[in-house]
Amino acid sequence: MHGDVNGNTNGEVTHMRRVLTSMGCALAAVLATAGSAAPPARTPPAGTATVRTHEGLVRGAVHDGYRTFEGVPYAAPPVGALRWAPPRPATPWTGVREATRPASACPQTPGEVPGGSTDEDCLHLNITVPGSADRARSRPVIVWLHGGGFTTGAGSSYDAHRMAVRGDVVVVTVDYRLGALGFLAHAGLPGSGTFGLADQQAALRWVRSEIGAFGGDAHDVTLAGESAGGYSVCAQLASPTAVGLFDRAIIQSGPCTGRPDRPFAPSSVPLSTARATGAGLASKVGCGSVRDVVSCLRRVDVSRLLAAQDTDQQPAHATPLLPTDPAEAIAAGHFHRVPVLIGNNHDEGNGWAAGIVQAGYPVTPDTWPDVVAAFFAPPEQAKAIVREYPVHRTDGGPVFGAAIGDADFACPTARTDELLAAHVPVWRYEFADEHAPPLTSGTPPFPLGAPHASELPYLFDLGGRPRDLTAAQHRLADTMIDYWTHFARTADPNGPSADPNGPSPDPNGPSPDPNGPSPDPDGTPSPHWPRQTVLSLVPDHVAPTRTARHRHHCAFWDSIG
Repeated sequence: MHGDVNGNTNGEVTHMRRVLTSMGCALAAVLATAGSAAPPARTPPAGTATVRTHEGLVRGAVHDGYRTFEGVPYAAPPVGALRWAPPRPATPWTGVREATRPASACPQTPGEVPGGSTDEDCLHLNITVPGSADRARSRPVIVWLHGGGFTTGAGSSYDAHRMAVRGDVVVVTVDYRLGALGFLAHAGLPGSGTFGLADQQAALRWVRSEIGAFGGDAHDVTLAGESAGGYSVCAQLASPTAVGLFDRAIIQSGPCTGRPDRPFAPSSVPLSTARATGAGLASKVGCGSVRDVVSCLRRVDVSRLLAAQDTDQQPAHATPLLPTDPAEAIAAGHFHRVPVLIGNNHDEGNGWAAGIVQAGYPVTPDTWPDVVAAFFAPPEQAKAIVREYPVHRTDGGPVFGAAIGDADFACPTARTDELLAAHVPVWRYEFADEHAPPLTSGTPPFPLGAPHASELPYLFDLGGRPRDLTAAQHRLADTMIDYWTHFARTADPNGPSADPNGPSPDPNGPSPDPNGPSPDPDGTPSPHWPRQTVLSLVPDHVAPTRTARHRHHCAFWDSIG
């Protein structure tokens, strides 16, 4: 790479982008699910509990203060003729189905799932219920969609018992088809490009129908997700076939207004682009020139498909499930009118930048223009970005990370907030614990701050293993769980524990409760979260901030489109 961006050939830039995008996406998958590759380290269950669903009886595990039901099918196995078909209802069973261990993850290469997975019988969900059976009342339900670039991840990686117990909610984590098996597009395939999103909708329909048997309120369902899971929530907000399937939405680091021409934030692509990608996959596995391409593809071994698919995947729009790009739909106000909690992390791009630097691509004053040209803009805009984000030393990694985070996460999240807030109540946060527990082993080339996925250990025990948090970080985790679960219960994160005497609320926002809140179980009220501002989530300093747009150069990114 050389300093003059105008001196690069298209081939050099394309090659660099492919190499670094592959690196970045692989790193993102590790970050988004760090710690989950290890087997769960939960205390052995104290007993079992049996619940009747419409498909049959399921036997889950009783733990100290909560119950789990794992590997419960919500749709038929998408195998054989059902590979690349819309999800079908699960087949009823006789007897009692064991639900004390996670089922197989959807097919993916090794990473989060040790050894990967080639098991297509993967349309399952996991349910965490606080306390013992209580038929007298129903609890709010949070349905969680995992991240991983639409190519990796598993619902079972997210141990939700802390959220379920502290928040007194039922948490459902979902496995959905990934990679080419979830998002292949071909002219002869109904549902092309959106099979994974259709799976998510099937899981939501199952929740509406069945969750009452587990103590959940089928009429109080919050759809939540992070990264690709967060973008999935955006897609479901814009999907006409998701009408009535959920009542609130939580979007973490999955901005609805991301762009497919930038490789880090998840987004959707036109159906024509997805079909071209599908044609390339068919050619790679020897099905490109046969008469019946779909039948040929359905006979290809899963491992061969995984080896041939692109590193990153996106859902397709201009489809029945997703007629319009979610970014366009939300800009036009064409989305489901539900309250939204949305946010990003302060240093969202640092993990990618660190991985790319460690892969042997240093960011220096000489190489920086080429990196910008490869990732952010055409030549006429690249020079402006280099001026806005100058690299003065050989260590330009943090500058690269800031540009990724600002362009692909912080500013699109701010734009999404503004568009949604014109129609529905919206609360926006920025997770900013610069000492968040590291998500990967080893020493990064520069401090990562609060990178992509670093908020997850505050909500879940990833892989069933609690992270090593300080006392202040534990308090922040409790505060976040309180906000998330109060939002699920009342459509307002300021539940009965919000402190009206905490940080000054936005004068244009709602007034605090004059009667005062009741304290949390630990006696510490959460600060009031105004609607017309950003809540900065920092240990022992949760407070509204008005500087997020300026800090992330959003006026600049808005100016260059």
